[in-house]
Amino acid sequence: MSITLILVIITCGISYYAFNNPSLMEKLILNPYKVTKRNEYYRFVTSGFVHADFGHLIFNMLSLWFVGEGIERLFSMLFGPNGSFYYLFLYIVGIIVSDIPTFLKHRNSSNYNSLGASGGVSAVLFAAILYAPLMSICLYFFICMPGFIFGLLFLGYSFYESKRGTSYVNHSAHMFGAIFGMVFMAIVYPSAVPQFFAQILSWRLF
Repeated sequence: MSITLILVIITCGISYYAFNNPSLMEKLILNPYKVTKRNEYYRFVTSGFVHADFGHLIFNMLSLWFVGEGIERLFSMLFGPNGSFYYLFLYIVGIIVSDIPTFLKHRNSSNYNSLGASGGVSAVLFAAILYAPLMSICLYFFICMPGFIFGLLFLGYSFYESKRGTSYVNHSAHMFGAIFGMVFMAIVYPSAVPQFFAQILSWRLF
């Protein structure tokens, strides 16, 4: 069984249980104020395994499934037996890093909460985009485009919405998770960077 599938099963199980258990949801969700006052830093990780509703859960887990399997196989090919560790590190630390700006911004806001695996999913997706910028990414299964174009649109939209601050969606987590994914890929596999630009140039020329 792949690590991606295990992550999907665990996340679905915890999220479903939390849907019907408000006290558990309250303990796992990221509340920056409680992290600050009670030193409950575990919330940076646990918040990535609970979701707001079924739509939120399904979207994140489908996204992880579609791209995660490929990255998991790629890391096994690039790093051998250490590939699984690299993949888990990318996903889990992606969840943590993506929430740090949110934590710093809202650490004195007792009513602010954030949850979901979007930061980790974004990290995995953008690691894949750096490695294979011409891979096809489809929105709603029929609007397809090269990965690097999707990445630019995604980052631009996330930055714009995070600045507006009028949505309940944590767009900054999406953005910083994506940035972490690219930086991580560039560090562990430096050849991905020149290959990224070479692939884009070849797409533009032909």
